Amino acid sequence: MSKFTVGLIGVVAAVLAVIFVVNTFEFSPVQSVQRGFRGLAMEENITARAAAAKAVANRLPEPAPAVDKANRKASQEYKNLKVLGDMDANDFLRLMTDITTWVSPEQGCAYCHDENDLAADRPYTKIVSRRMLEMVRYINGSWKIHVADTGVTCWACHRGQPVPANTWSEPLPPRAFRTVGTRISQNKGSETAAFSSLPNETFGSFLKASEDLRVVPATRVLHSRDMASMQATEATYGFMMHVSQGLGVNCTYCHNSRSFVAWDQSTPQRATAWYGIRMTRALNNEFLEPLKPVFPENRLGPMGDVLKSNCATCHEGNAKPLNGVSMIKDYPILVGPAPARTAAAAPAKAK
Repeated sequence: MSKFTVGLIGVVAAVLAVIFVVNTFEFSPVQSVQRGFRGLAMEENITARAAAAKAVANRLPEPAPAVDKANRKASQEYKNLKVLGDMDANDFLRLMTDITTWVSPEQGCAYCHDENDLAADRPYTKIVSRRMLEMVRYINGSWKIHVADTGVTCWACHRGQPVPANTWSEPLPPRAFRTVGTRISQNKGSETAAFSSLPNETFGSFLKASEDLRVVPATRVLHSRDMASMQATEATYGFMMHVSQGLGVNCTYCHNSRSFVAWDQSTPQRATAWYGIRMTRALNNEFLEPLKPVFPENRLGPMGDVLKSNCATCHEGNAKPLNGVSMIKDYPILVGPAPARTAAAAPAKAK
């Protein structure tokens, strides 16, 4: 092989290497937004390419065109309306059109309605969708401390799919111990714990039950009763990895790394997340779990429970779902009454 040929091969290899690097790494400017104290890396960093990808993935569908008022309630025109009966009849049809876009664009109205009797409480999806409308109104009215005035609609979770992409259910119990032991929900490379070796089946503990996430003991006495177990610590970190992955942010989006436990050194986003965890827990226990008798067996998890929500269900890798665009400005009926639930104790005092 001649020196010229060897040199040509080297040039081609170098060009291919450059192309690989350019396509693998992001060279566009990184935008940094300071979220906490200076000098502690408490900031949110995002590249132009990542921002563009998130913008595409979080686009809102165009709402149905505005309609003239019918000047009569929907309940005067249609039967068996238990949630939206006070809407103007024409606005009601407009919202129904948008709900089809949000949840079942391919299946159409028949996904939730018996086309021979639209008022009938069948198929089962009709009952589920009514309860989900109540849940949306509950979120927007009772949890403004988490969703503010941005709010949510069916699109926030469904994104044009009958079943949201990010849900969870109780896993099958681990197999019995063998000679070499068992992984017990660890080291599975699961996305729910950001592919870490931490426990990745912790949603039942924190998003259904109300186990305490904080593992730093109040006393410094070794082996004190206040000392959390190693398993509790691992479960907490596994769940925190889910939160980080679900929101597409680093730990310092909420926490000061010099003291993860200190509320007075955390960002405001930590309090928002604290309420979000409790909101999600309420949705799972008060709205989703009670629907178990309604769902057919093929829509239940391996342990027979319903599919439930976690942080990624709405956020889908974005700190603010749908980039913070208001989803309820065109649908004020989706904001329900606000009971005293949002006046919960401050997170710094919570257990």
